[in-house]
Amino acid sequence: MRVVVQRCKHASVTVNEEIVGQIGKGLMVLVGVTHTDTIEDAKYLAGKVAGIRIFEDEQGKMNLGLQDIGGEVLSVSQFTLYGDCRKGKRPGFSDAARPEVATPIYEAFNEALRSLGVGVETGIFGADMDVSLTNWGPVTLIIDSPGAKN
Repeated sequence: MRVVVQRCKHASVTVNEEIVGQIGKGLMVLVGVTHTDTIEDAKYLAGKVAGIRIFEDEQGKMNLGLQDIGGEVLSVSQFTLYGDCRKGKRPGFSDAARPEVATPIYEAFNEALRSLGVGVETGIFGADMDVSLTNWGPVTLIIDSPGAKN
């Protein structure tokens, strides 16, 4: 499992010209699931995201987490995080889990974040989404679960 975490001032996701999820300051999180991922991987990454300290304190050091700043997460499923671009010009997506595998793991990730006290907004799994954010910093990190396929 892989997530791309972007510190943001605000973010939203729109489907069919309707905003379906939006947050103020917090983290925009793109979530990719592969075939071997488990609910435990989802819980592990939720703990990482909930606890990551990438917001600046009074001294300008990245020392604060989501809960310290009253931030939220906008979580968006993103199968293309497992796109393989090593051969040819067209990415292959065979490492991305099919929706029947990915959906429950993605949902478990979001529920694990909520159980840790994090406010979570989401996109719509599998929909054609327009994602907008103001990346704050910019700060962008890629976090893989321990058993993630590279």
